[in-house]
Amino acid sequence: MAGGLPSVREAVADWLRRRVGVDPAGLGIIPSIGSKEMVALLPTLLGLGEGDTVVIPALAYPTYAVGAAFAGCDIRVSDDPDAAEGAALVWLNSPSNPTGAVADAQRLSASVDAARRHGALVASDECYIEFGWEAEPMSCLHPAVVGDDPSGVLVLHALSKRSNMAGYRFGTLVGDPSAVDRILQVRRHLGLMVPDPVQHAAVAAWGDDAHVDEQRARYARRRGILRGALESAGFAIHHSEAGLYLWATRGEPCWDTVADLAALGILVAPGDFYGEAGARHVRIALTASDDDIAFAAERIAG
Repeated sequence: MAGGLPSVREAVADWLRRRVGVDPAGLGIIPSIGSKEMVALLPTLLGLGEGDTVVIPALAYPTYAVGAAFAGCDIRVSDDPDAAEGAALVWLNSPSNPTGAVADAQRLSASVDAARRHGALVASDECYIEFGWEAEPMSCLHPAVVGDDPSGVLVLHALSKRSNMAGYRFGTLVGDPSAVDRILQVRRHLGLMVPDPVQHAAVAAWGDDAHVDEQRARYARRRGILRGALESAGFAIHHSEAGLYLWATRGEPCWDTVADLAALGILVAPGDFYGEAGARHVRIALTASDDDIAFAAERIAG
């Protein structure tokens, strides 16, 4: 079952059509052992290695760089679409982890067009796509970005964010059918197959939107409470148009903010963990319980 049960592919395809505005006809779809497996191993699965360059965002989930380094690739840090020149793979991430920034259709199109001109493959990590707050996230496979041509574009989705199923380890890779098939042929010989019970659970999760809408409302409440407390305490919130985090700063080195909040019993991620450009920000998650979010807000505001 290396390619996944037909019902898994059908469930993902229906979700793409229903919630993402993408016509799945003609797209390759395969499950992965969480999206992290695919992020970490994609350069290797594509046969990239020494002499190949992987482009990652200036502020990025660290596994993009780890996966490139594991394959022996060179790493180029840039948000400029033309950074694709001479590269083999370009990572996009919208909504962004850690910043929550959302790339619009024009920005995504510019990145895809530049990658195609330079012969690079685009991999777009879209795991937060159903959690837009101040902007509407768009898939890199949306017709407004690629028209009816998915060539050279792969997107990643997962159940960990939309369905709180991180422990189940289920993600999916969708896009250019020739690239997806190439990856499938390698993965099936590496034993990277999602267990059958997890696939059945995934079918149920992809097929239901009510639990996602309920969780979305819960995150929105937490976001409002936490953002208000942070702003009242002198923090500025940058980007954060989508996703499960607030990208916050007091205009000081991030580790000073980390230490001050830790003294209040609040743990946040230092921005420089995601790149040098984050050296004066912290990432604050909305994933604690309602009670803990309220407690943290009281301490911050107080």
